[in-house]
Order: sequence, then C-alpha cells, then structure tokens
Amino acid sequence: MRIAISTEGEAVSAHFGRCPAFTIVDIEDGKVLNKEIIANPGHHPGYLPQFLQERSVNCIIAGGMGQNALNLFSQHDIETVVGISGSIDEVMDKLVKGKLKRGESLCRPGVGKGYGLDKTRCDHSENDHLNRR
Repeated sequence: MRIAISTEGEAVSAHFGRCPAFTIVDIEDGKVLNKEIIANPGHHPGYLPQFLQERSVNCIIAGGMGQNALNLFSQHDIETVVGISGSIDEVMDKLVKGKLKRGESLCRPGVGKGYGLDKTRCDHSENDHLNRR
C-alpha cells in the first residue's frame, strides 16, 4: 500500500491541501519499504487527488480536509483518513501495527477559501496538529 501523509516539519499537517509537503510511504507485509518526502505542488481544487493518484497513492492521511476534497479523493479511489495528529514517525509506527484510528477532521468549514496558492498555512492553532492523539 502506498500512503501519502500531509506533512509540516516532522508532524502531520492539520490541512492536507495547505501542507508544505507529503510524506509518501510504501508499506507491505507490516513493514515500511520506502519513505520519501515530496513538495506540495499547490492547492488547486481537484488537482491533489489526481496528482497523488498518478503517484500510485492508495490512501491520504491528514489532520483534516473539507467535504469537497473527501469527495474528490473518493472519485479517485483514494481512501481518506482524517483526524490524525502527531509526528510522522508515530503515524508510520501505528500504520505498520494496524493501530492508526481516524478521528474528526481538524478543519473547519470554509477555512482556506479564497486564499488560492498564496496561502501556505491553514487557520488552525499551532497545537491542533501536535496535541490531538
């Protein structure tokens, strides 16, 4: 399975579309086979699901995303797991052990609208993506 994790520094980003990067992880037979970090190419409506699908991603993990994004990922047959926070390494460990549990999206409706590509950070508090476990 190939998984993309919205990444900000060493942690899961609170909003998948505004994250600076994605950590792409290949997991097979309970082991991490490959891990790479790729820059977020930009937040255009509908673009990221296609971008990640073209890289054979089966699942996206993020702190949150809006309903439109959830629908677009579904149309590209990419599973979405939201409500995730903590370090990338913790998330990978939970993935391998089958212990990662989804939660409520950290995004509020309307956050990020109207900002286009110039907005690089979501309007979540700094601790939203670090303290929710």
